[in-house]
Amino acid sequence: MKLLCLSNGHGEDIIALRILQALQQHSSQLQLAALPIVGEGQAYQDHGIPIVGPVQSMPSGGFIYMDGRQLVRDLQGGLLSLIRAQLRAVRTWASTGGSILAVGDIVPLLFAWWSGAPYAFVGTAKSEYYLRDEQGLLPRRSWFERFESWSGSVYLPWDRWLMRHRRCRAVFPRDTLTTRILKKWAIPAFDLGNPMMDGLEPTGSLQLPPTDEQPLTFVLLPGSRPPEAYANWQLLTQAVSALVISFARQRPLLFLAAIAPQLDLAPLQRPLETCGWRCTSSTPHPQFTQYNATLVLTQTAFSDCLHQSDFALAMAGTATEQFVGLGKPALIFPGQGPQFTPAFAEAQARLLGPSVTLVEQPSHAASVVQALLHDPDRLQLIQANGFRRMGSAGAAQRIATCLLQCLEHNEQTVK
Repeated sequence: MKLLCLSNGHGEDIIALRILQALQQHSSQLQLAALPIVGEGQAYQDHGIPIVGPVQSMPSGGFIYMDGRQLVRDLQGGLLSLIRAQLRAVRTWASTGGSILAVGDIVPLLFAWWSGAPYAFVGTAKSEYYLRDEQGLLPRRSWFERFESWSGSVYLPWDRWLMRHRRCRAVFPRDTLTTRILKKWAIPAFDLGNPMMDGLEPTGSLQLPPTDEQPLTFVLLPGSRPPEAYANWQLLTQAVSALVISFARQRPLLFLAAIAPQLDLAPLQRPLETCGWRCTSSTPHPQFTQYNATLVLTQTAFSDCLHQSDFALAMAGTATEQFVGLGKPALIFPGQGPQFTPAFAEAQARLLGPSVTLVEQPSHAASVVQALLHDPDRLQLIQANGFRRMGSAGAAQRIATCLLQCLEHNEQTVK
């Protein structure tokens, strides 16, 4: 059996890879290949999954939907010629038989339909929580948002047509609410969870200094793309300063900065030193102190940072969702983009509901945290909300099992 995986973004590549690895555990006879529509698919290459068509990193990094100027830059960078070449590659691959797994949004889903092959879809980008919660529709601002509400689903009629197509064997939405809505249109939707919550087990690699009193711990999530992450860091350090001042005579604070491996630490350390932080250690992770607060920079202990933290100060996409999925509260701060713009932050607040607080000014972070600490009922609500919206671990294995059954059925039908 042959399977080609299409994905359109680094986060989607990671999710797709988890599913492919789970498939490999189930069957050694699967011939796997991938085509990352956005970026170069380094995650696939690092794990020996062959790339079947042309790949190229675009200036926007895939965030053209957030800013029209990014689309112009991508068009100037050869986006149209890349898409044409990728479409040809998909059609050529499908001409020899096999099935396609599309991971992401309508772009890989369209590619899968265009191929002429049977396909399945993992919908990572859209959730009914953007439109509604369990109590009903949310207030809508723009004409497009009102159109989504009128159409009956965050998945628009053309999305649903692609998912209802006779060659679409299975659809795996990211949450129970979205699955329930899609089933109203006779879409073969399976509620198997969100693979974003897989692979987050703590590793024990984060070595922290001993303390007499349990600190209140925050994970800092500035995002992964330079130069935006460096600009986001400036805002997050303002929130950190406000918290240090607010808790100066209370309990100690610990800030765990989960920094993407591709970022340079130097531009992150300089603002700390300017703000009065003193470097106390450089190994295994750079550590800084100020008053009763400690700040640790790490590029190798992401999961540990999430699990050990009580709150997140976040300007990230997937990482924020994963933290919320652990049942914890996040404070998010709108930035300049191209990803974490005010529009993105507002959309993320709808997606994650009461688990996130949209803080317009970093200086207000301390008052938000103090209010949450004095509201245990809200913290309990946040925990239940995070579990419900993001689901439990093991989704990649569950999706792989279902997908393999669909592939085997397709093989028998073809024979």
